[in-house]
Amino acid sequence: MPTNLPAEAKAKWIKVMEAKTPEEKIAAIEEFLSSVPKHKGTENLRHWASRRLAELREELEQKKKRRTGGGVTFFIEKEGSAQVCVIGLPNAGKSLLVNKLTGAKTVVADYEFSTAFPVPGMLRYEDVLLQLVDTPPITPGSKLLSKIIGLARNADALLIVLDATKNVLEQFTIVKELLEEEGILLTKPRGRVVLETYRSGKSGIRVTLMGRLIDGTGEDIRKLLESYKIYNAHVKIYGEVTIDDVEQAIFENVTYKPSILFINKADARNPGEDVLKELSRRFSGPILVGSVKTGLGLEKVGAEIFKYLELIRVYTKAPNAPPSQKPLVLRKGATIYDVAISIHKDFVEKFQYARVWGKSSKYPGERVGLDHVVEDGDVVEIHIKG
Repeated sequence: MPTNLPAEAKAKWIKVMEAKTPEEKIAAIEEFLSSVPKHKGTENLRHWASRRLAELREELEQKKKRRTGGGVTFFIEKEGSAQVCVIGLPNAGKSLLVNKLTGAKTVVADYEFSTAFPVPGMLRYEDVLLQLVDTPPITPGSKLLSKIIGLARNADALLIVLDATKNVLEQFTIVKELLEEEGILLTKPRGRVVLETYRSGKSGIRVTLMGRLIDGTGEDIRKLLESYKIYNAHVKIYGEVTIDDVEQAIFENVTYKPSILFINKADARNPGEDVLKELSRRFSGPILVGSVKTGLGLEKVGAEIFKYLELIRVYTKAPNAPPSQKPLVLRKGATIYDVAISIHKDFVEKFQYARVWGKSSKYPGERVGLDHVVEDGDVVEIHIKG
């Protein structure tokens, strides 16, 4: 990550962060690149920005095709509480897995590269809907590789399918290296920073520590963000991180994707304890062993996605009314502020207090403020002025 970027470049990066549409993002990144000096310290950043520019142009082209009915596209709108990109080498069983879990009409065949375009489907886990996206095989040198990487980068998590009848460790290594070459990490770092910025409002810079900042303070974070003209943001810190990690989160040129391995075709061949032990050494996420053909292990997929993505459900209620049956689905570390803004910005601007029932409350109906951290299953009642 380059340090001491010119003030002009920092100012232009905030426009990239604020951009909402592909068109806005493309224009903002082009402006940003024009302001970044060309030297060794900025090589990686310029390479990432150029690659992201290519991905956005491809996304824009796909959207145009979709609007004009120009055929199937690679762009998949997010639906449900999380989008999970299902990836793997040829004939691993991805398409049948998505079909069995969601009922989506994927292309299932016993020959390689039968899937040519992504196909979404919805997996229900209890009262939460999770979107699974079947993708073409990820292979070195594939013409579709950049498009698959774009899908993976846009997703909230990855579900990697491996074939138990082949060399499992070799398959995992190929997929892992392909993703890492494109700046997508499968191994959870010792710490990570989640940065949520807001275009407007009076939230200021809020820092939630679920770990430790080892070389600075909340004030240092505020000064760093304000040097990029970021004045409204929520910074969530997990594990041990540095100020450099916070700056890395501003650019998101290297991103960690929560990932789950599903070793398929275990009905035909057991991967063996030695292989599973070695996988556990190389990979920090959940490892499921099963068979799409027989249904073995499929019942665990939804629960593992929900748990590993650190999702929580919060049920809102009006005074003297029962809780809503449909939950707000947020991430672990979410606060009353996140609950309120998810309902409407007026619930933040006119906020008085909230009452909470559930794991995060000291007693039923505890009165709390915007910084109160909620937990899965909480019921929240927000009171506003007027």
